[in-house]
Amino acid sequence: MSHNLDDLLTLMANLRTPEKGCPWDLKQTHDSLIPYLTEETYEVLDAIESKDLSHLKEELGDLLFQIVFHAQIANEHDAFNFDDVVSGITSKMLRRHPHVFPDGNLSSFGAQSDLTDAEIAEQWQLIKQQEKALKPQDTKTGLLDSIPAKMPPMQRAVKLQKKAAKVGFDWPDVKPVFAKIREELDELEEAIEEQDNGHIQEELGDLLFVMANLARHVKQDPEQAVSLTNQKFCRRFARIENLLQEQGKKLDDCGLAELDKYWDQAKSEGL
Repeated sequence: MSHNLDDLLTLMANLRTPEKGCPWDLKQTHDSLIPYLTEETYEVLDAIESKDLSHLKEELGDLLFQIVFHAQIANEHDAFNFDDVVSGITSKMLRRHPHVFPDGNLSSFGAQSDLTDAEIAEQWQLIKQQEKALKPQDTKTGLLDSIPAKMPPMQRAVKLQKKAAKVGFDWPDVKPVFAKIREELDELEEAIEEQDNGHIQEELGDLLFVMANLARHVKQDPEQAVSLTNQKFCRRFARIENLLQEQGKKLDDCGLAELDKYWDQAKSEGL
């Protein structure tokens, strides 16, 4: 049987109906759902990276369910409902695409635009600034306050650095970044020698922050770079397991030297 969005909204409302609904769903709050929203988001990313469209369809459904869940909770508190969410994002996208919808409505679609990608990006930022000026004044006025604290740390590090760079707080090129990496690496080594866990954590954080800065300067996404390395590590380690299985051995039977030999073989095979 095929279902539509209205069916999903009805299902969610039923799950949250006191006494008749699901006890687990009824207990949930915006805060308690954070881990599930985060998990589902990463599972969508995994499906995209694996290019598994069937899996992507399923994971997008799981993510949509989380959005519907939050909208239902908000509706129960008379804050907003799912239609408000849809209306808000549609209006925003119409405003931010005047080169596609010149009159700011769906019926004006079809106008030709000769804007370049750079001009479109500049226009987008200008419209965002205009929207921000119309909103009630936020008590947070610092340059970095608008960057969400819950972002993945490396992604947030890059965002923070980009913001600071806009007002000139940045190195002119990549050379000083390498010098800073060496400085932070030396400080981390000293902290490890001191066996001071608090100092080790601090210096490790400083080093990772500078590595994010290096990624920004060479126009790479550090999250994506580490993700690719994680995948490579998994491929090579799986190959080690296969090689050992072919010889009737187990991982626990081998020392580091032997495992390194199989690692080098996996590497030479292009994995």
